[in-house]
Amino acid sequence: MVSKDQGIGGAILAVCVIVIVGYLVLVADPGLFGLDTLTTRLDAVLVLVSIAFIAILAIGAWIGWTMATTPPPKPIEEITAEITEEKKEEPKAEEMTSSETPATETAKKKK
Repeated sequence: MVSKDQGIGGAILAVCVIVIVGYLVLVADPGLFGLDTLTTRLDAVLVLVSIAFIAILAIGAWIGWTMATTPPPKPIEEITAEITEEKKEEPKAEEMTSSETPATETAKKKK
């Protein structure tokens, strides 16, 4: 059984392969479609380059939007302070006996 995502992925793959083959045939021999050879080849290349150019600019715009709308991360000093506080709160292994574990130590403190 194919999942929904796998089905969509397979459909995208099939469409892309069909478009690639069609484009290559159009550029190689536009006469198969009854079209003018030189003009059709130039138009096909122009369309492909335009699509690629617009796609690159769209990706750049998406990256810019993401960077502009994402909040800044915590400062390093704040993160290191949290880590050092967590280490101070943990009991040291040397202070516990071999039969005690951190869980039993915590349970003893709660009583």
